[in-house]
Amino acid sequence: MTDPTLINRDSAGSDLITPAVRTIEMEIAAVQALLPRIGADFVRACELILACTGRTIVIGMGKSGHIANKIAATLASTGTPAFFVHPGEASHGDMGMITRADVVVAISNSGETAEIITLIPLLKRLDVPLIGMTGAVESALARASDTHLDISVASEACPLGLAPTSSTTAALVMGDALAVALLETRGFSAEDFAFSHPGGKLGRKLLLKVGDVMHAGKETPQVAPDTLLRNALLEMTAKGLGMTTVVDAGGQLLGVFTDGDLRRAIDQQIDINTATVGEVMTPNCLTIHPNMLAAEALGIMETKTVTALVVEDDQQARGVIHMHDLLKAGVA
Repeated sequence: MTDPTLINRDSAGSDLITPAVRTIEMEIAAVQALLPRIGADFVRACELILACTGRTIVIGMGKSGHIANKIAATLASTGTPAFFVHPGEASHGDMGMITRADVVVAISNSGETAEIITLIPLLKRLDVPLIGMTGAVESALARASDTHLDISVASEACPLGLAPTSSTTAALVMGDALAVALLETRGFSAEDFAFSHPGGKLGRKLLLKVGDVMHAGKETPQVAPDTLLRNALLEMTAKGLGMTTVVDAGGQLLGVFTDGDLRRAIDQQIDINTATVGEVMTPNCLTIHPNMLAAEALGIMETKTVTALVVEDDQQARGVIHMHDLLKAGVA
């Protein structure tokens, strides 16, 4: 008797790949079908949200509820204050989360979801604009909406026609289209986005400034131009940044002396006991401003193949930033 585990692996793989490919193709078709529907109704939906002085409330039940939750999160992180309200819970107290200043986006593939239909008279009493997102243009939700976004699909990718697949993909893409259209209209910037994600790597890249992580004050290696080279080396060693700034009596930056300058001085057989740092420093050195983004400073370091930069403001040496500082801060 043949061991049932010893099946034809290629055949089994084909049995798995075929429905997967079919699913993707059907969902691509569902998304492409949305393109001709981006018109006056879509513009009206955007206008209602842009005119809203409160929050955009996104509601949906079941799988549509999961999509609604994600759309609300996307809107909130791209400049449109929004949150998800469960329509079932709204009938048991959470309706109080919706105010007259809000706008509601209701998602239902059938357009007849009982928990949502129950809320419509209450939304009308509040005079809250209602944007319906359904797969049935003649449904109760579509007819009650101030504007309707058609997310209908030819068929679900599920061969049983039961599990929401193509329909939820279409709803999600329509929600993304709304979020991006609103984002661009509001002039929402990358820095604005970072304020919504302060704890993430993106937030650190877009919010952290050079002045936040640089070595300043007594941590800054600093010598006068007439300092003996050997004493400049002691300053470099004490501060541990592989370089020192060279400044005049008023704090004006004259140049830098780095490990590279030291190697060149040794190659030229310069006596470190008699030479001054001003004789071997690099004048007109590369500098950055304390208000520059830390990520930009890192980019300059990588391009110029240097590990430290002088931070200068109004011709004064304000500090030094080292690549290790940026890596430690999570900017890379």
